[in-house]
Amino acid sequence: MLKGILLQSTAAPAGGGWMQQLLLFGGIAVVFYFFMIRPQQKKQKDQKNFISDIKKGDRIVTIGGVHGRIAEMDDDTITLDVEKGAKIKFEKSAISLEASKKLAGKA
Repeated sequence: MLKGILLQSTAAPAGGGWMQQLLLFGGIAVVFYFFMIRPQQKKQKDQKNFISDIKKGDRIVTIGGVHGRIAEMDDDTITLDVEKGAKIKFEKSAISLEASKKLAGKA
């Protein structure tokens, strides 16, 4: 009699288990998309738009923390005027959107 009770309690559910797992994994994928992937794509789009909209004379901050005013621009590079006469050349991808916005907010 004890053996029959143990077999009944350890038996798998009759059905619907795979459907619940599918819904659970689908829900996790949706949450992962809206909280991880989508915000990252938006941030990359904003960074790309910011870099394409900068112009000569704008004050920016690089990823490394160098502050300066854009003196010259090429297709992929910018030249920053960091002091009187001191110029440094950077790739456009080295411009920090967040730090440059903070700098613009202070001014």
